[in-house]
Amino acid sequence: MENSAREINSPDIEQLSATGAILLTGDDVESKRQEIREYFHQTFTLYERIFECLVNEKAYYTKATSLRHPLIFYYGHTAVFFINKLHVAKLIPSRLDPELESMLAIGVDEMSWDDLDESHYTWPTPQQVTQYRNKVRDLVDDFIMNAPLGLPIGWDDPMWIIMMGIEHERIHLETSSVLIRQLPVDLVKPHVLFPECDIHHDTAPLNQLLPVSGGEITLGKSLDDRLYGWDNEYGQQTFQVENYKASQFLVSNQEYLEFVNAGGYQNQGYWTEEGQGWLAFTKATHPAFWVADNGDYLYRSMTSVMDMPWDWPVDVNYLEAKAFCNWKAEQTGKPIRLPTEAEWYALRNRLETDLPDWDKAPGNINLEYWASACPVNQFAVTLDGQDFYDVIGNVWQWTETPID
Repeated sequence: MENSAREINSPDIEQLSATGAILLTGDDVESKRQEIREYFHQTFTLYERIFECLVNEKAYYTKATSLRHPLIFYYGHTAVFFINKLHVAKLIPSRLDPELESMLAIGVDEMSWDDLDESHYTWPTPQQVTQYRNKVRDLVDDFIMNAPLGLPIGWDDPMWIIMMGIEHERIHLETSSVLIRQLPVDLVKPHVLFPECDIHHDTAPLNQLLPVSGGEITLGKSLDDRLYGWDNEYGQQTFQVENYKASQFLVSNQEYLEFVNAGGYQNQGYWTEEGQGWLAFTKATHPAFWVADNGDYLYRSMTSVMDMPWDWPVDVNYLEAKAFCNWKAEQTGKPIRLPTEAEWYALRNRLETDLPDWDKAPGNINLEYWASACPVNQFAVTLDGQDFYDVIGNVWQWTETPID
């Protein structure tokens, strides 16, 4: 008997936290249809669960940052995305709620000069958004089960929109977790699906630079790539990467503390012009998720304030990362900088596995271990007889160049 949307709506915790990417390829259309259906429901449910970290309705309407809407917007936004895309493509006859599908459609750019005057917004209640999400879940489930499906799935196939909506929701799973992390800590609570790593130490391993072989690196997706991609990922360019050295570990909180204690946030010589503007705007004196505490620092995770995990990677933006490298170069007399995207891939490509292929992630990624960072020496990959750590996972990693 065919499963209903409600029957597939309650995967267990292990299934929810271990979702793998769907290949666009395959041999059996109906098996692929069921695979997409399960991936949709897992993602849709997992995204709803992260909002269970909010303690009350006030948390939905409290802006975590002036550069973003309150979380009530993002709770509904990912569902609205499905309907708006399906409707503009003329794949569904009508909208479900035109008012919500307009109000919750467009977010905010991360620029200080475009902060929104929200006085004209009358946000829906969480209960209203939940009811709307339930309707969207049923509609998308029906669409998956009945839409034409050919393999491989291409950009002009109806199911491409569903793949887009799922991956869009998974992006917002990450970005919403950061907004939750930016809320006052009394507005959030822990959740079994999003555990913090319980491994941390007072000291971090000593970092060092290890050689990495260069070579020819091709960036970008081909049109026949087996995984979904966004438009700016397609098209390819080849680079010749010279041999270089990379740090064995990600920069830890302890290593970054040296920069803070050396007055790195006060010395504008380490900062780019944009970085100096950011400092003037934010008045920052340390990373955003460090909490000053009587001359010491605590650490803000997504749902708690804890003792500083000095051996976890530091969370910084590009401007801070670049300033740190400039300071480190001055301290060591070495030309230390962020890697280019091609250089980063010269190391990443040595790890010959990707999300669809691994039985267990080779790093702290995809919620397979924790919803927080972990020690920088937790996940080693041996390359040419040398151990590099966090080649993938733990935190997003900055590169010197934007996406090429």
